[in-house]
Amino acid sequence: MMRGWRVPALVSAVVLLAVLAGCSSGGTPRRVSEPAASIQQLTVQADGSWSVDLRLQNYSSMPMRFESVSLAIQVGGEDAGPLEAQPALTIGPESADVVTLPFAPSANARLLLAGRLADGTGTSYRLEGTVRAAPADRGKAREYKVRRDSRLSPVPGLPGVLR
Repeated sequence: MMRGWRVPALVSAVVLLAVLAGCSSGGTPRRVSEPAASIQQLTVQADGSWSVDLRLQNYSSMPMRFESVSLAIQVGGEDAGPLEAQPALTIGPESADVVTLPFAPSANARLLLAGRLADGTGTSYRLEGTVRAAPADRGKAREYKVRRDSRLSPVPGLPGVLR
C-alpha cells in the first residue's frame, strides 16, 4: 500500500522542482564594478604636444557607457596637466577599449619626457581623477575615482613613442 503513493509524490516533487527552476533568474548576475584607466601608449608629436592612447577598462558584468574622463597626468613626478574628454564609448562586459586623445603637456613635463626619450629611458606616470560611466542599457551615470601608477618605456624603432 505504501508503493501506491510514492509515484504521485515523486511526480509532484519533479513538477515542483521544474516550477522553481523556471522562476529563477537563470542569467548571469548583474554586477557594476569600478572602471580603470591607464595609458596604453603616449606619442610625442613634432610640435611637442602628445597623443595619449587612454585604455578604459570595464570590470562590470554588463556593458558600460563611458561618458567622460577627467584625469590629472603626472610624468616622472612632474604635473603634465589635465586630460579631459567625453569619449561616449560603450565597452562590453569585462572588456577594455582605447580612445586616442590630443594632449598639451606642461613645459616641465614636456622637457622631462624629451630628456627621457633622448636617454632611452622610460618614466613613471600617474593618472588621478574621475571616470563617469553608467550601465549601457539603463541608469544614471556615476563618477568613479581613478588612480593609476605605472611606467612608460620607449618603443624600439618608433621614435617618440612610449608604452
